Amino acid sequence: MIYQTTDELMEKAIEAEGKTFGEIDKHGRLLNVKSKGGLGQVVEESFFGYSVNSEARPDFENLGIELKVTPFKRNKNGQLSAKERLVLNIINYMDEVQHEFETSSFWVKNQKLLLMFYEWLPEIERKDYKIYKSILYTFPEADLEIIRQDWENIVSKIRQGKAHELSEGDTVYLGAASKGSNKNSVREQPYSDIKAMQRAFSLKQSYMTALVRKYIKNEALVNFTNAEELKRKTFNDLLLEKFRPYIGMTDKQIADIHDIPYNKSSKSLVPTIISALLGIKGTKLDQIEEFSKANIQFKTVRLEPNGKPKESMSFENIDFEKWTTESWEESYLRNRFYDTKFLLVVFQYKETESQNKNRKLYFKGIKLWNMPEKIIEKEMKELWDEVNYLIKENKLQIEYVQRGKKIVETNNFPKSNFNGVTHIRPKGANGQDKILLPNNQLITKQCYWLNSSYVASIVRDLSF
Repeated sequence: MIYQTTDELMEKAIEAEGKTFGEIDKHGRLLNVKSKGGLGQVVEESFFGYSVNSEARPDFENLGIELKVTPFKRNKNGQLSAKERLVLNIINYMDEVQHEFETSSFWVKNQKLLLMFYEWLPEIERKDYKIYKSILYTFPEADLEIIRQDWENIVSKIRQGKAHELSEGDTVYLGAASKGSNKNSVREQPYSDIKAMQRAFSLKQSYMTALVRKYIKNEALVNFTNAEELKRKTFNDLLLEKFRPYIGMTDKQIADIHDIPYNKSSKSLVPTIISALLGIKGTKLDQIEEFSKANIQFKTVRLEPNGKPKESMSFENIDFEKWTTESWEESYLRNRFYDTKFLLVVFQYKETESQNKNRKLYFKGIKLWNMPEKIIEKEMKELWDEVNYLIKENKLQIEYVQRGKKIVETNNFPKSNFNGVTHIRPKGANGQDKILLPNNQLITKQCYWLNSSYVASIVRDLSF
């Protein structure tokens, strides 16, 4: 069936809200349990009545609208999030470099999206998933400027003969996601003889989560920039511009300028300073639209006078049950660093603690950083492999030793000398906070860390 107008198409799409895929499926596609794309195909074929295809043109070509059926989920904390990134179209390396953004395969196919959201629930069958909401989505002007910059970054790398070095961490909203059954799914690239992994343009999971929050939960997010600014400068340059005037000031001076109560030990001090410097004082960082869509999370780095942090950088407590049952490709640890950009807010002491117990902390700058793919696939995978080996092979040694007046728990999880990048140890001083490992050993809660020396190397190029 050909829908003559956008209104006609949307009236039909809204009819699907509240229906299960089992109710929609007229051709028995859901009987094929191995069909990963089955839900989208059910909607295409059984609901809208057109043949499944993978053409470069939009699904509803006469309207310029592409159909995407996409899941969201409810997290343990009750928040909603996208279950996955939204994969758009395969990148033809040989062809994409011949185009400008306006004629690119991405833009021709995806400038208008009919998004049909369904709720993913782990305990029910696919046929019982319900379509929750249908929206016609066009990219807001500011988003489009960031996406244009992302597209140009991706295509620039291809033009340099580096399609094999593409990584989702290179960009902000629009990713180049690996797309294929395994690492042997490769394609030719135009300016290098090296075969590159097959990839597809995709909207990052964090971007889709922001859409879920906006259109399903009706949450209001706050912008720190706009389309006009983004037409003149890159996203990263705009961030740097907001923070640059404060380099060399103490944290107290910055707080005083913005009328922020100064409490040196408060965990909320730096987040409050960040929102103020971005021009949206009082806004929580996860309520900043650009941060939410790009999955930008901040970390404070406090350097000693020698340029090295006193402490390593801590992350979440480890869910060992999940860690030891996931594959590396689907693991939380791998996805954590592929999917997250970190805004490193860097301060430095100019005196040692022995020189001055009341020493001042000076703002050194920021760095928008994502972990390089080669580090994720080597050092972080080494950590993941070692933990799995120790637990699954019952090689983990947990001992209790006397140190002074205290009994201290020790183990042979990877320490800071493991591979120069990462290690595992508890966070905090509460040794009574125990968990049961999958092999039934009892251990203090553990988290993963980035070594202080590795963190120092990331921010080494910053200077007052």
